[in-house]
Amino acid sequence: MKHTCYLCVAMLITLAIFGGIYAFSGFNALYFICMSNDTVYRSFLAVHAVAALFTVYSLIVFKPFKGLK
Repeated sequence: MKHTCYLCVAMLITLAIFGGIYAFSGFNALYFICMSNDTVYRSFLAVHAVAALFTVYSLIVFKPFKGLK
């Protein structure tokens, strides 16, 4: 479970990097890496959306910040 959380956070960081590149330069590097294939691009985004949902779920269920007051 710990490795899954690390993987999901790493996936979100990579998605944030690609999003930042697109936001600041207007060049969609992720779409370029997917070789302009819509199926691969949308699959990549779908997997990362599930990773985001799992990260939110793990923050709610496991309460990692419970002892910080």
